[in-house]
Amino acid sequence: MVDYSKWKDIEISDDEDETHPNIDTPSLFRWRHQARVERMEERKREKEEHEQRKAENIRKLAETKKKIAEAAQNSPDLESLKKTLAELEKEEKAIKAKEDELKKKEKKTPWNVDTISEPGFTKTIINTKPARPKDENLTEEEKEAKMKKFIKENEKLLKQFGMLRRYDDSKQFLQEHSQLVCEETANYLVIWCINLEMEEKHDLMAHVAHQTICMQYILELSKQLDVDPRACVGSFFSKIQVAEKTYKDSFDDELEQFKARIKKRAAEKIQEAIREQEEEERKARLGPGGLDPVEVYEELPDELKKCFDAQDVPLLQATIAKMPEQEAIYYMKRCVDAGLWVPGKNDEEPTMKENASSSEQKKDAPPSVSTDDVD
Repeated sequence: MVDYSKWKDIEISDDEDETHPNIDTPSLFRWRHQARVERMEERKREKEEHEQRKAENIRKLAETKKKIAEAAQNSPDLESLKKTLAELEKEEKAIKAKEDELKKKEKKTPWNVDTISEPGFTKTIINTKPARPKDENLTEEEKEAKMKKFIKENEKLLKQFGMLRRYDDSKQFLQEHSQLVCEETANYLVIWCINLEMEEKHDLMAHVAHQTICMQYILELSKQLDVDPRACVGSFFSKIQVAEKTYKDSFDDELEQFKARIKKRAAEKIQEAIREQEEEERKARLGPGGLDPVEVYEELPDELKKCFDAQDVPLLQATIAKMPEQEAIYYMKRCVDAGLWVPGKNDEEPTMKENASSSEQKKDAPPSVSTDDVD
């Protein structure tokens, strides 16, 4: 059976009624048509106002949630923001109720000659996604400044995203904070992973690494489709949750390789830091002639080493006297340049610095001696 009920409420045309001979029929038809057109315009205007109110409410909700997320726990504005959020959520429910009411009213509105004959297509619209932003020709200094500014403005949000785990939570978070969908976020997360590994927080590093790979996949998908990365957030998280085993295996493999690279880079940075610290210590102990006392001490003949170990000046003088002149001059000059031997002034009594323990001598510079020039 064909259901004809949907046709029973169609309004007849304005000029299809029979009227009394004494009535001005053309004028009556014009009045009827004008009244119906005005009713349609009123409904259209009411619908447009509702859509504007709905869009404004959505915008204010997003802004308020962002301010609450960025506000400190003891901020004086936090309570005011929460109150504003509650009012906006209450308004959102009222807007939803109004929308349902408008839909019911529209459904009950009878068809007429104007709505039935309205063209279905007046133009063709091709739905296109926003293009991917082109790489800016920035210098290294400009890139660094841009990165610092981005981190300063978004570091709290970046850490919140790094601590998420569920795909749905990550998707919603990035859609609410779309400015995070960019290369700067991926770079920040990589640096954070390296620092965590250097601090030996291995489990936390693995957690943040997962979020890093998610962001890198979104950016890679953006490059393949040549669209804005923000347009790829929904499609990536939808795909990863229902993806075939090969796709998930590929994701997991990339994650494991990334963690391995992070561990390697963290170990390299630790070694670099150790070398830098050792170099700073070496520079700090350099003698007046720019020589390292540890290196000079290690090069000394054993008989001279015994003199410095025992802090015995007479023994040193006797040992120098027994050595060939050029050899003695060579070693003593190096001792002076390294600060092992500090010549005293002619009017000063010979003095000896306090001897250090043998273990400290191996770790740091050998003991220094302060006395008159050796005769």
